Amino acid sequence: MPDLQYFDYGEKEIQWLKARDPILGAAMDEIGHINRPVIPDMFTALVNAIVGQQISTKAQVTIWNRMLEKCSAITPEILRAISAEELQSCGISMRKTLYIKEIADSVQKGSLNLRLLQTMSDEEVCLHLSQIKGIGVWTAEMLMIFSLQRPDVMSWYDLAILRGLRMLYHHRKITPQLFNKYKRRYSPYATVASLYLWAIAGGACQHLVDYQPKKAAPQKKKLNLIR
Repeated sequence: MPDLQYFDYGEKEIQWLKARDPILGAAMDEIGHINRPVIPDMFTALVNAIVGQQISTKAQVTIWNRMLEKCSAITPEILRAISAEELQSCGISMRKTLYIKEIADSVQKGSLNLRLLQTMSDEEVCLHLSQIKGIGVWTAEMLMIFSLQRPDVMSWYDLAILRGLRMLYHHRKITPQLFNKYKRRYSPYATVASLYLWAIAGGACQHLVDYQPKKAAPQKKKLNLIR
């Protein structure tokens, strides 16, 4: 089994972000260095990102471990050979299962060459992958972070990132304008900032809370009883 690899960052990125944003810097000092695993193989990382669409990290890890037990390795050859029903039994929706099998088929046949992504800009990667059924901008961004290790990625479509921003800066709501302000502030190391925002959203700084207003509980309808 290959050694686990982590997103690569160090003092240069840390000191730059701390100088740009003392509030984030204080949280970084409190949390310490984050070892966030990456998946160098782009096909495996892409499948992992699809599995993680619209579910919690905990659920993603559970499903991923089941897939590894069933498949031994996540390769186009293995995923083409396994039935959709077997793959779905790991806890994946049938829609995601079919997306994964279609992508495995495209990679195996050569109509999808993931190696070309290494030569593309971040914008080009998002545009290229978003044209593939089952892959949106969020999935492309997760691939750029957790496989390509691009340094300046921060996802508007990630709910935990938005939660981390609300908690860190005491906002009730993150608008697109506010999000872009912080992304520009963190650039060119927005990915490292994202690692810390995820940690904050997950409770790494216990004194921080989410300022998003709680939704009011639906009122019970009064029944007109005939006596």
